[in-house]
Amino acid sequence: MNPPMPVVLPLRAAQLAGLFLALFGLLAAPCPLVAAQELKKAVLIPQWEPQAQFAGYYVALAKGFYRQRGVDMTILRGGPKSPPSRLLADGRATFGTFFLATALRLRAEGLPLVNICQIVRRSSLLLIAKKDSGIRDPKDLDGRKVSMWGPEFRLQQETFFRDCGVRVIPKPQGFTVDLFLRGGVEVVSGMLYNEYHTILNTGLDPDELTVFPMDEHGLNFPEDGVYCLEKTWHEDPALCRAVAAASLEGWKWAFENPDKALDIVMSHVNAANLPTNRMHQKWMLARMQDIIMPPGVTAAPGSLSRVEFDAVTQAMHRARLITDIPSYEAFYADPAQ
Repeated sequence: MNPPMPVVLPLRAAQLAGLFLALFGLLAAPCPLVAAQELKKAVLIPQWEPQAQFAGYYVALAKGFYRQRGVDMTILRGGPKSPPSRLLADGRATFGTFFLATALRLRAEGLPLVNICQIVRRSSLLLIAKKDSGIRDPKDLDGRKVSMWGPEFRLQQETFFRDCGVRVIPKPQGFTVDLFLRGGVEVVSGMLYNEYHTILNTGLDPDELTVFPMDEHGLNFPEDGVYCLEKTWHEDPALCRAVAAASLEGWKWAFENPDKALDIVMSHVNAANLPTNRMHQKWMLARMQDIIMPPGVTAAPGSLSRVEFDAVTQAMHRARLITDIPSYEAFYADPAQ
């Protein structure tokens, strides 16, 4: 019987500010407001619909952090119909957010992505089942219906299934967990900061659920990072560093001013007419702080360590999800260089 999922309290703002300071020493310091004619236009596409998962970018836009660093930023509405891979490939976006595993898979398939800022340090991806379905251990997943998002979001689960030696019946998963709640699938994909909280809010208790956190099964893949194409990085590294620095400043401000950050997030949510509420977004923002600055991590914010890179590439190669592994130096644009 699995214990209830632990909830890690967010770090104090003072601790967080000290951690962020390390990377700010490597990146360009905030600049005076740049004249409009000097601003460089850029477009960022998050990998999903507006929500607190992307609070730092919305804050950086609203508070003028991109503009202070010489960037005239536009943030597009993401989601299944606007995958960042497609928009970067056809030139409609300059930067996009991806899970690390997704970016590695896309690079192996020919899209020359470069990581310019690793935001999320820890995986929050889960597989969730009801205990009354008889699912208690990974082996119980064999032959079960499992809902998953599109190809860009299911690489950890595919690695997990192969590592556990089980075959599942995959079903498409959209914006809601309704199919799971109505019994259409026995297992649903979820993020700790999103679907897990939604399921609890329907009245199910943690002890009624079997939860498989990917980070507890050897698949602690860092998730959201900011990426661009190799061409962008090589032609304008200053622009890339400015976007990375402003994005990190946005996250720092959001964690220090959560209520005001939620006001900004909800303006994007409401503009997109999405079925969510401020309470859920508040939970999401707090959980984002947990995974962006998890306890015990001393790496500079925004950095991607070689250890993290090697762990993910080796796991994906073992699961035969990638055959070609890029070099760390080619894949990660170190802001110190």
